[in-house]
Amino acid sequence: MELKYTRPFLNKLEDIFAESDFVLRYEKGNFKAGYCLLKDMKVAVVNKYYSLEGKVNCLYDILRTISVDESRLSDKNKQLYLQIRNQESNL
Repeated sequence: MELKYTRPFLNKLEDIFAESDFVLRYEKGNFKAGYCLLKDMKVAVVNKYYSLEGKVNCLYDILRTISVDESRLSDKNKQLYLQIRNQESNL
């Protein structure tokens, strides 16, 4: 899967979070990886000062590492999420 560094693609990644039980927040902070993941609280915090490319990379990385309840996702978002998850197993 090729990452697209566009605002619409970022919105698609954000939509997956919106439909999941994870909360996505953009905050200021000095995260070493650009984001902080609080799995027990199901909160993902991304550096709000990151560029569009940085935010896309962070959300993509997070979605590869968390488990989302697929039954909560729309068909379109489920398809994208599964593409992202399958990409992990191909690395």
